[in-house]
Amino acid sequence: MNRRSLLPVLRHIVSRPTAPFYEQAVAEAILGFLNELPHVSVRADKHGNLIARYERTKGKPIHPRYAFAAHMDHPGWVRADGEPLGPVHHFPGEKHPMQFLGGVPEPWLRNPSVRGYGRFAMWDLPEFQLRDGLVHARACDDLVGCAVIVATFIELERASAEGACIALFSRAEEVGFVGAIKLAGSGLIPDDVTVISIETSSERPPAKIGDGPILRVGDKSSIFDSAATATLGQIAADSRTPVQRCLMPGGTCEATAFQLYGYRSAALCVALGNYHNCAPKNQIAAEYVSLSDVQGLVRLCARIAISTAKKNQAVKGLKKRLKSNAEKYRKLLKKRV
Repeated sequence: MNRRSLLPVLRHIVSRPTAPFYEQAVAEAILGFLNELPHVSVRADKHGNLIARYERTKGKPIHPRYAFAAHMDHPGWVRADGEPLGPVHHFPGEKHPMQFLGGVPEPWLRNPSVRGYGRFAMWDLPEFQLRDGLVHARACDDLVGCAVIVATFIELERASAEGACIALFSRAEEVGFVGAIKLAGSGLIPDDVTVISIETSSERPPAKIGDGPILRVGDKSSIFDSAATATLGQIAADSRTPVQRCLMPGGTCEATAFQLYGYRSAALCVALGNYHNCAPKNQIAAEYVSLSDVQGLVRLCARIAISTAKKNQAVKGLKKRLKSNAEKYRKLLKKRV
């Protein structure tokens, strides 16, 4: 997908206000795009998570192999009804105290400046700006991930691509994967799909903003499926999509949650600046990502969605190469030390 096509999708979704349990505006933006695609069907589960499916075939139905997952919330202030679940602040002009939900250390929560949206509020930051190839926004995490999946489905439709894949847009990830856990235990997702978390993740060496999308081998809490990760790496290589291969331990993503419920999981992301709006010196600032990284991630996801590579093909290929290499040195191995 070229930048001219990607930017309106990215801007529209990333600009929507959101907070844990208040993701309606983001969900409506996602639906606005997906409902226009004739080969995409969308449904909401009873918890408000969205499940979309792309399928296009000239023959018999195609069973999806991959499900792309992203979350629709971002850390924010929500009205404290009952016992507070997070740090509480009384904003001028507000009748009710607001509690902060999401992973932001206490020093960054002092003297907050916010913009209210009824029962919730976000940091008073620019919704979306593009400067020098970087997207600056009050909520890249994980609205960029949502936009990547939507753009992937748009690209599949535009290319008349034959194949099938699933998209999962979950709620309240920032307070412990609440929506993802409900999805994982719902029985609505085929148990043989590989769930690929699509995220923005705090830039940490060796990952670098602008060096391409990241094949995330694990997060703060777990390591993802080795065979699935190898397969994604092979698809990237075959499609000549440069990727960074990194652990990205800055946080825990939905791949861990789905993996805990028995799904084969993998993850892709782009490196993120000012993770959860935490800038140096305890300042609150816009998050930012590279537009070219996002574009590369869309391109890779579209390739993955229609890939026919077998689950363990990359692993078997590596085993074959190692075995062949060992054979070259068979005679030397017979010599005693």
